[in-house]
Amino acid sequence: MTAEVSAAPRPRGTRKQQLGAVAANLFLEHGYLGVGVNDIATAAGISGPALYRHFPSKQALLAHVLLEGIGHVQHAASGQLHSMRAPRTRLDAFATALAEVAVTHRGAAALWRWEGRHLAEHDREQVLGTANEVMTDWVALLREARPELSASAAQLRCWAALSVFGSVAVHRTSLPKRQYVPLIARLAMAVLDAHLPSSVPPRPVSIEPDQPSTTKREELLAAATTLFRRHGFPAVSVEEIGQSVGLAAASVYRHFPSKADMLLAACHRMAATLRAEAEHAVMAADNPAEALDRLLTAYVDIAADNRDLLAVYSTDTLHLPRSRRAELTSLQRDYVAHWVELDRRLRPARTERASRIAVHATLTIVNDLVRTGKTWRHPQPRAELIAIGRQILLAEPAEPPSNDPGAESTSIRATTEPEFR
Repeated sequence: MTAEVSAAPRPRGTRKQQLGAVAANLFLEHGYLGVGVNDIATAAGISGPALYRHFPSKQALLAHVLLEGIGHVQHAASGQLHSMRAPRTRLDAFATALAEVAVTHRGAAALWRWEGRHLAEHDREQVLGTANEVMTDWVALLREARPELSASAAQLRCWAALSVFGSVAVHRTSLPKRQYVPLIARLAMAVLDAHLPSSVPPRPVSIEPDQPSTTKREELLAAATTLFRRHGFPAVSVEEIGQSVGLAAASVYRHFPSKADMLLAACHRMAATLRAEAEHAVMAADNPAEALDRLLTAYVDIAADNRDLLAVYSTDTLHLPRSRRAELTSLQRDYVAHWVELDRRLRPARTERASRIAVHATLTIVNDLVRTGKTWRHPQPRAELIAIGRQILLAEPAEPPSNDPGAESTSIRATTEPEFR
């Protein structure tokens, strides 16, 4: 067995849907590469051969989950984007429908983010093709509602709004569904309504970036980070990392005892950078609004300058030993807590959970768009990301809190996953 699993309660739906749900939960908890077909069969309470009667491979199970997820998005689009109502009404309705999909199917969104690269090429193309069709219609509708926007400006806003919906998959904070769905929809609409700057005044730089080191250890760390980002941590070998900088595997071990130590070093570097910027933002600011703005500006700069490192820090800590993972999880939560504290001082009507959700939406937008090539075709991409982040953080607060005991019941990788992704 590649993962320690036991028979799980049988989910509702057809047998294929039940197996898909079981597989999705295991992929979320252990990672796609950490789960075998026999693990899925055991968790489902059937034999391996019985599972193969429904799916020819583990990859086919992943495809089933992700294609079903994009099908929900397509259904929401067909029901809302093409109605005969006014453009703004359709935008609002589509935002609510997508928020419903995102909150209801958090697992599918998380799997696409973290494990989508393991799809077969034709399945990946089908997911991307459907997503692009929806995006094209969404951009056209936004331009109908806001004719002053260029195609690229509307597209940037739609991609950012899509990241708001995707953000529900990258953290564990939750709300009762009747509050969560409208909150996510409001945050997405705040992005679509954003008026981005046509010019940006110079802003102070808080911490000068470190000059790149030419030591072999630094070269190895940079190479490992890039390879982890491109191929996933489990798929990269020490030999490949060494070859990328002209070293044999034996020589690599003189600098790092293991591949996991490279990942840990990279994650600690990002954690230290973010912590230093957060502390500087608070100390250098005269008020909470300025501190939060400095924090946002610094995060955009760090993300833009360290795309591979931030991606690895956000997604690959699952592969670290449990004790090390818990240490990084604590650092990540502390960083998010800086944002939440400042946000709540500015927006006291927001509950703590609503504030966390808004902060995670902001971070997810930045994380996603700095890795999107089209973002960098804009004349002022960093300034636009900062403006979008401000729009999210200034969006209207959520409804009053509920005493619903199920408010925290929806979680992704509930025992292992960090709050920050």
